[in-house]
Amino acid sequence: MSDRKHDGRKQPAAAAFQFLSRFPVKMQIDFVPPLLRESVVYYPLVGAAIGLTVWLGAAVSGVLLPSFPAAVLTLTLWVWLTGGLHLDGWMDTADGLLSYRSRERMLEIMKDSRVGAMGVIACVLLLMMKAALIADFIARANWMYGALLILPMIWSRWFMVYAISAWPNARGDDGLAVLFKGLGEWREVQRARSNAIGLSILVGVITLAVGLFFQPETLVVEGLHIGSSLKILPWWLYPVTAVIVVPLACYVIGKWIAGRISERLGGLTGDTYGAMNELLEAALLIVLSILQGFFWI
Repeated sequence: MSDRKHDGRKQPAAAAFQFLSRFPVKMQIDFVPPLLRESVVYYPLVGAAIGLTVWLGAAVSGVLLPSFPAAVLTLTLWVWLTGGLHLDGWMDTADGLLSYRSRERMLEIMKDSRVGAMGVIACVLLLMMKAALIADFIARANWMYGALLILPMIWSRWFMVYAISAWPNARGDDGLAVLFKGLGEWREVQRARSNAIGLSILVGVITLAVGLFFQPETLVVEGLHIGSSLKILPWWLYPVTAVIVVPLACYVIGKWIAGRISERLGGLTGDTYGAMNELLEAALLIVLSILQGFFWI
Protein backbone atom coordinates (compact mmCIF):
# COMPACT_ATOMS: atom_id res chain seq x y z
CA MET A 1 0.00 0.00 0.00
CA SER A 2 2.84 2.41 0.87
CA ASP A 3 4.60 1.63 -2.44
CA ARG A 4 1.42 2.53 -4.30
CA LYS A 5 1.19 5.86 -2.48
CA HIS A 6 4.87 6.51 -3.17
CA ASP A 7 4.32 5.90 -6.90
CA GLY A 8 1.30 8.19 -6.77
CA ARG A 9 3.47 11.02 -5.47
CA LYS A 10 6.14 10.41 -8.12
CA GLN A 11 3.76 10.22 -11.07
CA PRO A 12 3.03 13.98 -11.42
CA ALA A 13 6.76 14.81 -11.43
CA ALA A 14 7.46 12.04 -13.95
CA ALA A 15 4.57 13.25 -16.11
CA ALA A 16 6.00 16.78 -16.13
CA PHE A 17 9.44 15.54 -17.22
CA GLN A 18 8.02 13.21 -19.87
CA PHE A 19 5.69 15.88 -21.24
CA LEU A 20 8.16 18.80 -21.34
CA SER A 21 11.54 17.16 -21.90
CA ARG A 22 13.56 14.26 -23.24
CA PHE A 23 15.04 13.29 -19.89
CA PRO A 24 14.90 9.47 -19.61
CA VAL A 25 12.11 9.02 -17.07
CA LYS A 26 11.11 5.36 -17.24
CA MET A 27 7.58 5.16 -15.91
CA GLN A 28 4.34 4.13 -17.54
CA ILE A 29 2.00 7.08 -17.25
CA ASP A 30 -1.58 7.56 -18.35
CA PHE A 31 -1.77 11.25 -19.27
CA VAL A 32 -5.29 11.86 -18.00
CA PRO A 33 -6.42 15.44 -17.23
CA PRO A 34 -6.22 15.18 -13.40
CA LEU A 35 -2.61 13.97 -13.59
CA LEU A 36 -1.68 16.64 -16.14
CA ARG A 37 -3.14 19.35 -13.91
CA GLU A 38 -1.22 18.03 -10.92
CA SER A 39 2.00 17.76 -12.91
CA VAL A 40 2.19 21.53 -13.54
CA VAL A 41 3.56 21.91 -10.01
CA TYR A 42 6.82 20.45 -11.33
CA TYR A 43 7.13 22.55 -14.50
CA PRO A 44 9.64 24.93 -12.84
CA LEU A 45 11.66 21.89 -11.73
CA VAL A 46 11.80 20.63 -15.32
CA GLY A 47 13.00 24.09 -16.34
CA ALA A 48 15.69 23.99 -13.65
CA ALA A 49 16.89 20.56 -14.84
CA ILE A 50 17.05 21.76 -18.45
CA GLY A 51 18.80 24.95 -17.34
CA LEU A 52 21.39 23.07 -15.29
CA THR A 53 22.20 20.79 -18.23
CA VAL A 54 22.44 23.75 -20.62
CA TRP A 55 24.70 25.63 -18.21
CA LEU A 56 27.07 22.68 -17.85
CA GLY A 57 27.05 22.15 -21.63
CA ALA A 58 27.90 25.81 -22.20
CA ALA A 59 30.68 25.70 -19.61
CA VAL A 60 32.32 22.64 -21.20
CA SER A 61 31.90 23.73 -24.83
CA GLY A 62 33.08 27.24 -23.93
CA VAL A 63 36.40 25.80 -22.74
CA LEU A 64 36.92 23.71 -25.89
CA LEU A 65 35.60 26.04 -28.61
CA PRO A 66 35.27 29.73 -29.50
CA SER A 67 32.18 31.38 -28.06
CA PHE A 68 29.87 31.26 -31.07
CA PRO A 69 30.41 27.57 -32.08
CA ALA A 70 30.11 26.71 -28.37
CA ALA A 71 26.84 28.67 -28.22
CA VAL A 72 25.43 26.81 -31.24
CA LEU A 73 26.30 23.45 -29.67
CA THR A 74 24.74 24.56 -26.39
CA LEU A 75 21.59 25.70 -28.17
CA THR A 76 21.42 22.37 -30.01
CA LEU A 77 21.53 20.59 -26.65
CA TRP A 78 18.84 22.95 -25.33
CA VAL A 79 16.48 22.28 -28.24
CA TRP A 80 17.09 18.53 -28.01
CA LEU A 81 16.27 18.50 -24.30
CA THR A 82 12.84 20.01 -25.02
CA GLY A 83 12.20 17.85 -28.09
CA GLY A 84 11.40 21.03 -30.00
CA LEU A 85 7.98 21.06 -28.28
CA HIS A 86 7.90 24.77 -27.57
CA LEU A 87 9.58 25.70 -30.86
CA ASP A 88 6.75 23.95 -32.67
CA GLY A 89 4.26 26.12 -30.78
CA TRP A 90 6.34 29.21 -31.55
CA MET A 91 6.27 28.50 -35.30
CA ASP A 92 2.57 27.63 -35.38
CA THR A 93 1.72 30.76 -33.42
CA ALA A 94 3.83 32.93 -35.73
CA ASP A 95 2.11 31.43 -38.80
CA GLY A 96 -1.30 32.17 -37.33
CA LEU A 97 -0.85 35.59 -35.75
CA LEU A 98 1.31 36.99 -38.55
CA SER A 99 -1.21 35.95 -41.19
CA TYR A 100 -3.45 38.84 -40.04
CA ARG A 101 -6.55 36.84 -40.90
CA SER A 102 -9.78 36.45 -38.96
CA ARG A 103 -9.71 34.76 -35.56
CA GLU A 104 -11.19 31.55 -36.94
CA ARG A 105 -8.72 31.44 -39.83
CA MET A 106 -5.75 32.08 -37.53
CA LEU A 107 -6.79 29.16 -35.32
CA GLU A 108 -7.10 26.94 -38.41
CA ILE A 109 -3.62 27.93 -39.58
CA MET A 110 -2.14 27.19 -36.15
CA LYS A 111 -3.76 23.75 -36.13
CA ASP A 112 -2.20 22.87 -39.50
CA SER A 113 0.84 20.63 -38.99
CA ARG A 114 2.65 22.27 -41.90
CA VAL A 115 4.98 25.20 -41.20
CA GLY A 116 4.65 28.36 -43.24
CA ALA A 117 7.11 31.10 -44.16
CA MET A 118 6.34 33.23 -41.10
CA GLY A 119 6.94 30.28 -38.81
CA VAL A 120 10.32 29.52 -40.38
CA ILE A 121 11.40 33.16 -40.24
CA ALA A 122 10.31 33.49 -36.61
CA CYS A 123 12.14 30.28 -35.68
CA VAL A 124 15.40 31.35 -37.36
CA LEU A 125 15.34 34.78 -35.71
CA LEU A 126 14.58 33.32 -32.29
CA LEU A 127 17.39 30.76 -32.49
CA MET A 128 19.82 33.40 -33.72
CA MET A 129 18.96 35.61 -30.76
CA LYS A 130 19.35 32.77 -28.26
CA ALA A 131 22.67 31.70 -29.79
CA ALA A 132 23.97 35.27 -29.67
CA LEU A 133 22.96 35.67 -26.01
CA ILE A 134 24.53 32.35 -25.02
CA ALA A 135 27.69 33.34 -26.90
CA ASP A 136 27.73 36.58 -24.89
CA PHE A 137 27.71 34.62 -21.63
CA ILE A 138 30.46 32.28 -22.89
CA ALA A 139 32.60 35.14 -24.22
CA ARG A 140 32.58 36.86 -20.82
CA ALA A 141 34.10 33.61 -19.47
CA ASN A 142 32.82 34.25 -15.96
CA TRP A 143 31.04 31.02 -15.05
CA MET A 144 30.74 32.14 -11.48
CA TYR A 145 27.52 33.72 -12.75
CA GLY A 146 26.65 31.07 -15.32
CA ALA A 147 24.12 29.33 -13.09
CA LEU A 148 21.87 32.35 -13.52
CA LEU A 149 21.09 31.01 -17.02
CA ILE A 150 18.80 28.58 -15.22
CA LEU A 151 16.45 31.37 -14.07
CA PRO A 152 14.80 32.07 -17.46
CA MET A 153 13.99 28.37 -17.90
CA ILE A 154 12.42 28.15 -14.46
CA TRP A 155 10.21 31.22 -14.80
CA SER A 156 9.18 30.78 -18.44
CA ARG A 157 7.70 27.41 -17.48
CA TRP A 158 6.05 28.86 -14.41
CA PHE A 159 4.38 31.44 -16.64
CA MET A 160 2.90 28.68 -18.81
CA VAL A 161 1.15 27.40 -15.68
CA TYR A 162 -0.06 30.89 -14.82
CA ALA A 163 -1.26 31.49 -18.39
CA ILE A 164 -3.22 28.22 -18.44
CA SER A 165 -5.07 29.30 -15.30
CA ALA A 166 -5.50 33.01 -16.08
CA TRP A 167 -6.72 33.07 -19.70
CA PRO A 168 -9.51 31.08 -21.38
CA ASN A 169 -8.95 28.34 -23.95
CA ALA A 170 -9.36 29.91 -27.38
CA ARG A 171 -10.59 26.61 -28.86
CA GLY A 172 -13.33 26.00 -26.31
CA ASP A 173 -13.49 22.27 -25.66
CA ASP A 174 -10.95 21.35 -28.35
CA GLY A 175 -7.17 21.13 -28.45
CA LEU A 176 -4.38 20.26 -26.01
CA ALA A 177 -5.21 23.09 -23.62
CA VAL A 178 -8.57 21.52 -22.76
CA LEU A 179 -6.69 18.77 -20.87
CA PHE A 180 -5.77 21.41 -18.28
CA LYS A 181 -9.31 22.73 -17.92
CA GLY A 182 -10.14 23.71 -14.35
CA LEU A 183 -6.55 24.49 -13.42
CA GLY A 184 -7.53 27.99 -12.32
CA GLU A 185 -9.45 26.48 -9.41
CA TRP A 186 -6.54 24.32 -8.26
CA ARG A 187 -3.87 25.09 -5.65
CA GLU A 188 -1.28 23.66 -8.05
CA VAL A 189 -0.77 27.11 -9.60
CA GLN A 190 0.33 28.54 -6.25
CA ARG A 191 2.48 25.48 -5.55
CA ALA A 192 4.21 25.88 -8.93
CA ARG A 193 4.98 29.50 -8.05
CA SER A 194 6.37 28.47 -4.66
CA ASN A 195 8.58 25.88 -6.35
CA ALA A 196 9.82 28.49 -8.83
CA ILE A 197 10.67 30.89 -6.01
CA GLY A 198 12.46 28.18 -4.03
CA LEU A 199 14.47 27.03 -7.07
CA SER A 200 15.41 30.64 -7.91
CA ILE A 201 16.67 31.24 -4.39
CA LEU A 202 18.68 28.02 -4.62
CA VAL A 203 20.23 29.18 -7.90
CA GLY A 204 21.12 32.51 -6.27
CA VAL A 205 22.67 30.78 -3.25
CA ILE A 206 24.72 28.47 -5.50
CA THR A 207 25.95 31.47 -7.49
CA LEU A 208 26.94 33.31 -4.32
CA ALA A 209 28.67 30.20 -2.93
CA VAL A 210 30.66 29.71 -6.13
CA GLY A 211 31.57 33.40 -6.09
CA LEU A 212 32.83 33.24 -2.52
CA PHE A 213 34.89 30.17 -3.40
CA PHE A 214 36.53 31.62 -6.50
CA GLN A 215 37.06 35.21 -5.40
CA PRO A 216 36.97 35.42 -1.61
CA GLU A 217 39.62 38.14 -1.66
CA THR A 218 37.39 40.77 -3.27
CA LEU A 219 33.92 42.07 -2.55
CA VAL A 220 33.54 44.31 -5.60
CA VAL A 221 33.44 44.01 -9.37
CA GLU A 222 35.33 46.43 -11.57
CA GLY A 223 32.66 49.10 -11.34
CA LEU A 224 29.84 50.85 -13.11
CA HIS A 225 30.51 54.04 -15.07
CA ILE A 226 27.76 56.61 -14.67
CA GLY A 227 28.69 59.79 -16.49
CA SER A 228 32.26 60.64 -15.48
CA SER A 229 32.15 58.83 -12.13
CA LEU A 230 32.90 55.22 -11.30
CA LYS A 231 30.48 53.50 -8.93
CA ILE A 232 31.86 50.48 -7.09
CA LEU A 233 29.28 47.73 -6.66
CA PRO A 234 29.52 44.56 -4.58
CA TRP A 235 29.91 41.54 -6.89
CA TRP A 236 27.18 39.67 -5.01
CA LEU A 237 24.64 42.32 -6.00
CA TYR A 238 24.38 40.89 -9.53
CA PRO A 239 22.98 37.44 -8.59
CA VAL A 240 20.77 38.98 -5.92
CA THR A 241 19.41 41.49 -8.43
CA ALA A 242 18.91 38.77 -11.06
CA VAL A 243 16.92 36.55 -8.69
CA ILE A 244 14.56 39.48 -8.03
CA VAL A 245 14.39 41.10 -11.47
CA VAL A 246 13.97 37.98 -13.66
CA PRO A 247 10.64 36.86 -12.07
CA LEU A 248 9.28 40.41 -12.18
CA ALA A 249 10.30 40.82 -15.82
CA CYS A 250 8.78 37.43 -16.64
CA TYR A 251 5.44 38.41 -15.10
CA VAL A 252 5.28 41.86 -16.73
CA ILE A 253 6.43 40.78 -20.20
CA GLY A 254 4.47 37.53 -20.13
CA LYS A 255 1.24 39.15 -19.01
CA TRP A 256 1.47 41.78 -21.74
CA ILE A 257 2.19 39.19 -24.44
CA ALA A 258 -0.53 36.79 -23.24
CA GLY A 259 -3.03 39.65 -23.10
CA ARG A 260 -2.27 40.72 -26.66
CA ILE A 261 -2.51 37.16 -27.99
CA SER A 262 -5.74 36.57 -26.11
CA GLU A 263 -7.23 39.72 -27.65
CA ARG A 264 -6.46 38.38 -31.14
CA LEU A 265 -7.56 34.79 -30.57
CA GLY A 266 -10.21 35.10 -27.89
CA GLY A 267 -8.00 33.16 -25.47
CA LEU A 268 -4.87 31.02 -25.56
CA THR A 269 -4.03 27.61 -27.02
CA GLY A 270 -1.44 24.90 -26.47
CA ASP A 271 0.66 26.44 -29.26
CA THR A 272 0.64 29.87 -27.64
CA TYR A 273 1.80 28.44 -24.30
CA GLY A 274 4.86 27.02 -26.06
CA ALA A 275 5.37 30.26 -27.99
CA MET A 276 5.30 32.31 -24.79
CA ASN A 277 7.80 29.96 -23.18
CA GLU A 278 10.22 30.45 -26.08
CA LEU A 279 9.74 34.22 -26.18
CA LEU A 280 10.12 34.61 -22.42
CA GLU A 281 13.31 32.52 -22.38
CA ALA A 282 14.85 34.85 -24.96
CA ALA A 283 13.53 38.00 -23.26
CA LEU A 284 14.83 36.95 -19.85
CA LEU A 285 18.23 36.08 -21.32
CA ILE A 286 18.29 39.64 -22.65
CA VAL A 287 17.46 40.91 -19.15
CA LEU A 288 20.39 38.93 -17.72
CA SER A 289 22.71 40.23 -20.44
CA ILE A 290 21.68 43.82 -19.70
CA LEU A 291 22.30 43.27 -15.99
CA GLN A 292 25.75 41.89 -16.76
CA GLY A 293 26.48 45.06 -18.69
CA PHE A 294 25.48 47.22 -15.74
CA PHE A 295 27.75 45.27 -13.43
CA TRP A 296 30.64 45.05 -15.95
CA ILE A 297 30.74 41.28 -15.63
